[in-house]
Amino acid sequence: MVRKEWENYSHPADMGIRGYGATKEIAFSNAAVALTAVITEPRNVQPKEMVEIECEESDLELLFACWINALIYEMSTRRMLFARFEVELKDNKLSAKAWGEQIDVSRHRPVVEVKAATFSDLKVKQGGNGQWVAQCIVDV
Repeated sequence: MVRKEWENYSHPADMGIRGYGATKEIAFSNAAVALTAVITEPRNVQPKEMVEIECEESDLELLFACWINALIYEMSTRRMLFARFEVELKDNKLSAKAWGEQIDVSRHRPVVEVKAATFSDLKVKQGGNGQWVAQCIVDV
């Protein structure tokens, strides 16, 4: 059986991102790959440079939205794409590392610019099978 790690899903005006994992941390990491997939093919992004990201929020769902918005901010200000992630969660705090590279328009062929994570369809939960899901709609 092939286990799904992430997916994008349709939304009338925007795009949904969803990450799956055996832990919350893996689900957050895989959702970040789904974020990159909205823009370009993640396999085409080389992990050349590492950026550290920290977030703190009052609950897990807001922390997830903060994580995605922090990635969007780093992509925009550094003109980078990311494809590899390590996430650590502790007491509503996130510490993460994201690896990626400068955007090369001819090689990455970005399709859209993601503007922000929204609270629409925002969810972080553990299913009956023990699998975690982290998801939201992103504004494109």
